[in-house]
Amino acid sequence: MHATLPLLIQSDFPAIHRGQLETLQVNLGYRCNQSCLHCHVNAGPQRKEVMTAATVEDVIHYLRDAPIHTLDLTGGAPELNPGFKRLVAAARERGLRVIDRCNLTVLLESGQEDTARFMADNQVEIVASLPCYIKTNVENQRGSGVFNASLEALGLLNGLGYGEANSGLVLNLVFNPQGAVLPPPQQELERDYRKHLGEQYNLRFNRLLVITNMPIQRFGSTLVSRGQFADYMNLLRSAHRDANLAGVMCRSLLSIDWQGYAYDCDFNQMLGLAAVIHDRPKTHIADLNGADLCGNEIMVANHCYACTAGQGSSCGGAVDP
Repeated sequence: MHATLPLLIQSDFPAIHRGQLETLQVNLGYRCNQSCLHCHVNAGPQRKEVMTAATVEDVIHYLRDAPIHTLDLTGGAPELNPGFKRLVAAARERGLRVIDRCNLTVLLESGQEDTARFMADNQVEIVASLPCYIKTNVENQRGSGVFNASLEALGLLNGLGYGEANSGLVLNLVFNPQGAVLPPPQQELERDYRKHLGEQYNLRFNRLLVITNMPIQRFGSTLVSRGQFADYMNLLRSAHRDANLAGVMCRSLLSIDWQGYAYDCDFNQMLGLAAVIHDRPKTHIADLNGADLCGNEIMVANHCYACTAGQGSSCGGAVDP
C-alpha cells in the first residue's frame, strides 16, 4: 500500500486551535468484517489491532471526570471488541451520549445476535455507513452481498424503534462519494435517500451525514495507484472555505487509538500524527485526567483540506449543509 503522509506533510493549511472539549472518540480496533475501498482506517477481517480490556478500563476511568458529553465509538467495527458493551454501559451510567459508528452488516455476524437490542436498550445513537441507496454502487465500494445485508440490518434496527419519530433511538446514515469527487449537497441527497429507501424498502432513518473521502490509507493509496492523488488534492484545496474552519470536528473532539494514545482526530491517528499535549509528543489517556486542552494547537497537514472543502466535512456530516 502506498504511504500518503510524505505527500501531505508539507502544508500551508491554516493554523487552528482547540476550543472546549465535547467529544471523546475512541477507536476500539481495526478489525472489521468488511474491507471497503473508501476506508481511511484500512480496516478488515485480517487486522489484529484491538483495544485491550485494560485500555478500555483506562477510557472508563477518564470518562468519570472528563468535561465531555459524548462518547463516539469507532473502528474497524467497534462492536467486535469484547469490551464494547462494558464501555457503552459505563458511559451511559454516567449519562453520556454514546454514538456507535456501525457498518450495519456486523449486526448479522455470528456472536452479534443481541447487539442491536443492547444498543436500543441503552439508547445508543447509531451512525450507519450506507454509501449509496443503489445496490451496484454500494457493492462496488464494499463488496458483494453487502447491500442486501445492510438493508436487512436497517430493517432490524427499524423494528427496534430506530429511526422512528419520538422513539429516542437515533439512526443516522453516512454517505461517501464513489471516487475522487466532492459529495453532493447534504440536504438534497438526504431527500433522495429518504424517498428511495422509504418507497422501495419501507426503511426509515433520522438524518443523512455526508462525508468527504480522506486521501489517506486505502483510499489515498488507491488514488496514488490510479495517478489521481494530485488532482484530488487540487480539487480539495481549490474548494477550501475559511468559514468551515470554525466547525471542523478537531476543535471539540479528541481521538483515542486502540492503544490508548491521543490524537486531534481519527484521520491524524491513521497518519501517526499524535496530538501534542503539554509539550509531550505522545500522550496516553491514562495521563490525560485533569488536562485542559483548550487553546492547544492542532496538528494539521494537507489532508485537512478534505474537512474544509465545499460544504465541509466532519464526523457529524457537512459543516455547512
